[in-house]
Amino acid sequence: MKKMKAGKRSSVAPKNVDEYLAGVPEPARSTLNELRATIGSVLPCAATETISYGMPAFKHHRVLEWYALFSKHCSLFPTAAVFKSYKAELKGLATSKGTVQFPTDTPLPTALFMRLV
Repeated sequence: MKKMKAGKRSSVAPKNVDEYLAGVPEPARSTLNELRATIGSVLPCAATETISYGMPAFKHHRVLEWYALFSKHCSLFPTAAVFKSYKAELKGLATSKGTVQFPTDTPLPTALFMRLV
């Protein structure tokens, strides 16, 4: 899967999540900001944001969730155990190995994503 080079982002990796999101065009930026807020509302308050593998992530002792913009969709990267536990609920969403894919211009399934996190 190819990550989107949003806007005129340079080949230099972003230093933080705000810098990553600043390079993302609308409507994807709003979608990722909503996802960021959703993830942040569920994780422990000690969780911090970081860039890992060039993508925004939340970590607490280890990376717990990644999310990113790709050329034709956004993705959330929950753990393998989550995929097994929520397999039935994920039907109807595009998935691939380790990722839930969703369009950049439609409402997020926020309640489902809160359960996944």
